[in-house]
Amino acid sequence: MMFDKDFSAGYLANHMARLFAIGLQRRIAPLNLAPAQFMTLLELWEDDGLTQAELVGRLDVEQATMANTLKRMARDGLIERKPHPKDGRAQQNWLTERARSLQEPATKAASAVNEAALAGLTQWERTALIELMRNTIANLQKTQRPS
Repeated sequence: MMFDKDFSAGYLANHMARLFAIGLQRRIAPLNLAPAQFMTLLELWEDDGLTQAELVGRLDVEQATMANTLKRMARDGLIERKPHPKDGRAQQNWLTERARSLQEPATKAASAVNEAALAGLTQWERTALIELMRNTIANLQKTQRPS
């Protein structure tokens, strides 16, 4: 039996993710944001002051990738890094005013990408797709965690 990419959940999810990333990148470029910065900002807008390790866990990215993203964000004036009051090895990442001012335009840009992607789907189809995606992500996260 030959592998059929048109019926591969992994292939299709990867293709869809790349298209979402391209659409997001185009829409947030005028804000001088990169997609990795936007993903990190989403977490910090929800819960300011997270550490690098907490962000790694929430975003399922490598430590080195997150370290580079945070370094760029500090350089670009999006976050301020301060020592963690209870863990001398960790730093908390705090939003700057610039980062807070980008929340509305950046999330509107992301919503526009989502809306374009889901155009033509009924509300039931949209809800079902999102729920199926959440379940699939949870399944994959279970398989990635060490036993």
